[in-house]
Amino acid sequence: MLRINHYRMIFLKTEEEIELLRASNLLVGKALAEVAKLIKPGVTTRELDKVAEEFIRDNGAIPTFKGFPNQYGDPFPSTLCTSVNDQVVHGIPNDNPLEDGDIVSIDCGTFMNGFCGDSAYTFCVGDVDPEVRKLLKVTKESLYVGIQNAVVGKRLGDIGYAIQQYCESNSYGVVREFVGHGIGKDMHEDPQVPNYGKRGYGTLLKKGLCIAIEPMITLGSREIVMERDGWTVRTRDRKAAAHFEHTIAVGPNGADILSTFDYVEQVLGDKAI
Repeated sequence: MLRINHYRMIFLKTEEEIELLRASNLLVGKALAEVAKLIKPGVTTRELDKVAEEFIRDNGAIPTFKGFPNQYGDPFPSTLCTSVNDQVVHGIPNDNPLEDGDIVSIDCGTFMNGFCGDSAYTFCVGDVDPEVRKLLKVTKESLYVGIQNAVVGKRLGDIGYAIQQYCESNSYGVVREFVGHGIGKDMHEDPQVPNYGKRGYGTLLKKGLCIAIEPMITLGSREIVMERDGWTVRTRDRKAAAHFEHTIAVGPNGADILSTFDYVEQVLGDKAI
């Protein structure tokens, strides 16, 4: 996910490039499933990170987040972003064991055959409070509501508006400072993809546009703060936050979802969100 800044130009992708993007994104889905097998009280996010990195490298890809530069400080040190409870995005894996009732957003990126994959899923650790579980459910649903608007002829504002309306109708906060993004040979390309907006405004959606849509939604206020590590973003009020992400290609008959939650949800079974 991207802090808002100014970009350069949009690259539309060919069918061949979209298939390469799909391969990288399916690998992300499989890596998240390997992590899903281990999520339970007592495991550390550093342990999850180690498993994900080994899996990605064993499959001939490179973790794109590791070493990612930071205008606020040190490069990102890990393969996964692991954001626990009130952490919205960019949490750094550590040795603190996850506890029963926690939630953890896991964002993963790969680079393979010249193209990037990027997807995120928020997991429950043990028995999670129903109020928090509902936040996860609505955030995930809002992702698909946004994807339904990723159609040739619509505009980026239609995607953001749909996500914003869906989440705010449930009295949740929609983070403004971080947004989705174009994706291709680089992890972050034009255009920026906010989770808020106005219908009929913004970049026109064209065939071959590939974007990562990623609602970052809060149980309370949408206000955020950045921790001293220069990466971890948390809610100002310390209430829970959820994050789900798919990479998609805009097509004439709707969006083609290039990433997948299928592998994760096969692991989770009836515990899936």
